[in-house]
Amino acid sequence: MSFFSKIFHPSSYAPSAPSLPYSYDQQGQTYSTTSYPGNYSHQQQQQSYYGQGTSGGGGGYSYGHSGFPPGTSPDVIRSFEMVDRDRSGFIDENELQQALSSGYQRFHIKTVRLLMFLFKNPHDSRRLGPKEFAALWSCLGQWRGIYERYDRDRSGKIDLLEMRDALYGIGLATPSSVLQVLISKYDDGSGRKIELNFDSFVECGVILKGLTEKFKEKDKGYTGTASFDYDEFMSMVIPFLVSYD
Repeated sequence: MSFFSKIFHPSSYAPSAPSLPYSYDQQGQTYSTTSYPGNYSHQQQQQSYYGQGTSGGGGGYSYGHSGFPPGTSPDVIRSFEMVDRDRSGFIDENELQQALSSGYQRFHIKTVRLLMFLFKNPHDSRRLGPKEFAALWSCLGQWRGIYERYDRDRSGKIDLLEMRDALYGIGLATPSSVLQVLISKYDDGSGRKIELNFDSFVECGVILKGLTEKFKEKDKGYTGTASFDYDEFMSMVIPFLVSYD
């Protein structure tokens, strides 16, 4: 039995990881990604260092004109309009925080800023338009389904083991050492078991998924190893971990 077959096994049910709307190049430019780069699309269910293959999730949206995509739920439109008080057709980070906190639960501003980065309007990086908002809302709905599925004790929070299983279930076979480092940032020093609410779960999930996708672009052989120069590494990591505090 190979090293990889000991660690990974096919799952009978693996929901798609919510797809992130953009990748970015070293100069900070954005380009649309509606599927995995290279051969990581749903058409290739390849066993690799990262675990079982996953599909890329829903398709992308075209940008340019204002207005919501066809078929957008009236509830999503209403949530946007309620916080767009100046009727500009765009919302900033504080308005997005208000919309998300009423639709899901209280979202910390650092998570909101991370989502603003991932779903940013290519014409105005500080505000979201209707299309970006609809895509973000849909993505959070998918994360919510994953969160509720793996909250097995129905505590309303996700612990370390549940987080590991949730990530594995969507195709992210995150090493325990990496997961431990990431989840430790939510330790309040009380000595109690670390548990994540939905806000923190989304933050962890999009960071791990986003960085994994960037790493895969360099790991053409699916081996779990890749070569980066210093500029590439810093450009990849900093937007996910630094810009939102």
